[in-house]
Amino acid sequence: MRHIFFCTFLTAIGVMILACGQPAAKTYDDSPTGAYKRLFDAVKSKNTDAIRAVMSKKTLETANMMSAQWKRPLETVLENGMEESTFSPTLPQIRDERVKGDAGAVEVYNAKQKGWEDVPFIREDGVWKLAIGDMMAGSYELPGESESQKEQEAANAVTNNMIPLNANTNVNTNTIKPIVPKPASNMMNGNVTRPAPNK
Repeated sequence: MRHIFFCTFLTAIGVMILACGQPAAKTYDDSPTGAYKRLFDAVKSKNTDAIRAVMSKKTLETANMMSAQWKRPLETVLENGMEESTFSPTLPQIRDERVKGDAGAVEVYNAKQKGWEDVPFIREDGVWKLAIGDMMAGSYELPGESESQKEQEAANAVTNNMIPLNANTNVNTNTIKPIVPKPASNMMNGNVTRPAPNK
């Protein structure tokens, strides 16, 4: 009996040691943010199948069209996940997740452009997927105004130096006459003197 208990104990310890040596599989939440993280990790692991799995059907059609047009292998077109922000060595900052029905979007900081880019996603086959192709085809509708759009509008409102015209102000631009300077002349006692000719 002690022998069985001892073997079971050693087996359990061995399984735990082996489990500690292997990295745990990443889990992602079911959201546009989670989909972006899946895309980023797939790009960093250079796993083309995982990159394809995060893309909508129309996005894959767009990638195939680009591949044919550029005469490059599809893997080359997909290597950065069709997103410039994935060039970042570490997961970039993500903010402002918006969802409306089956459309979603997140803003991702693009270090190369030093600004936020709005990344579109759609829920397709029950999973959030990158919707670049859907956006280009016109079948994607933004789920709301992004944070950077709101910031830009607020900045424009603060720096707007234009003075609005009053609708009741009547300005007749025909009565404004320009002031034209008179030609310079030397006048002495009412006579105009002219410069002497060169000899």
